[in-house]
Parts: sequence; structure tokens; C-alpha cells
Amino acid sequence: MCYGKCARCIGQSLVPLAILCIVANILLYFPNGETKYAREGHLSKFVWFFSGVVGGGFLIFLPAFVFIALEQDEWGRDNCGKRCAMLSSVLAALIGIVGSGYCAIGAALGLATGPLCLDSSNQWNYTFLDTGGQYLLDRSTWSECIEPKHAVEWNVSLFSILLALSGLEFVLCLVQVINGMLGGMCGYCCTHHQQYDC
Repeated sequence: MCYGKCARCIGQSLVPLAILCIVANILLYFPNGETKYAREGHLSKFVWFFSGVVGGGFLIFLPAFVFIALEQDEWGRDNCGKRCAMLSSVLAALIGIVGSGYCAIGAALGLATGPLCLDSSNQWNYTFLDTGGQYLLDRSTWSECIEPKHAVEWNVSLFSILLALSGLEFVLCLVQVINGMLGGMCGYCCTHHQQYDC
């Protein structure tokens, strides 16, 4: 097995996940495609944590590009240089784990708290804050949020997407930690000949 090919595959998988995290986080700023709620500050505080942009996005790009570059010649043709590069990829993977973890925590808290919305008493508040996330299972209560229209669906959908994407990123980075350690200890490729075929 070629550890460099595995790392490259992981890196190529992380890039679209990071882009999707950034897009999902940006969409949270525009409920129903409207900008006025962001301008007026009527968005959940967890939207402002930029967990999808920073954690699931930019902090994932770094390890992704490191993993993709592991198979390139710039790391050196000698086995020792490639083994050291594989071991250093573990550090990049740990950065990815931190980023995806931050994204997952932000998304989970956003889901548990619920959206900031205008309720029937004409007040902007976290209507579902005291439900402990149980509102997610009872769609009949979602109508308590009057404005923005479909705020609950918007938040639940996008925070769920962020949670799922960051979970995938976390798993891929964890796999690269194992792959990088094996590649560093056992050699970049299993045989000398395979080293140049990677």
C-alpha cells in the first residue's frame, strides 16, 4: 500500500468538504436569502462564531493541501525525506481535527439553542433555548418563530449540514493521523520500487 496515495486521496476529499462548510456557514447569514437580519443583528450567536468558515473551511484547507502535496517530488526522492514528510503530515491532520471539531461544536450548539427569531410576543429571542434541543423532534412548535419565515428549517438544515460535513472531515483527518504514522514508521511505500511508482 502506498501511504502517499492514501494521503492524496484524503486531501482531495477534504477540499470539497471544506468548500461546502464555507458555503453552508455563509448561507446562515441570509435566512430566506434576505440580508436585513444580518444587518439588524437578528441571527443566532452561533452563526457569528464562523465555525463553518474558519473551522470546517480554512483550517481544513491547510491539511488538505499538505496531504495532496505529499505525493509530489518536492518532498525529496529519498525514502527518509518522504518518511519525515509523512510524519509531519500528522501535525497537519491534528490541525484539521481541531478545525473540524470547532465546526462540529459550533453546529451542535447552534442546533441545541435554536434560531434567534421574533416570537408571538413580538420579542427577538431564542424561543427554543429551554427545550434542550427537543424542539428538533417536534415540528409543530416551529411555527412559534414568526420571523424570519422558516427560520427554524433554515437553521436546522444548515447547522445539520455543518455537523455532518465536520464529522466527515474529523474522520478523514483521524485516518490521516494513522496513515501518516504508519507511513513515517514503515516507509513511504512498502518497497523501494513502489516508492517511485506512487
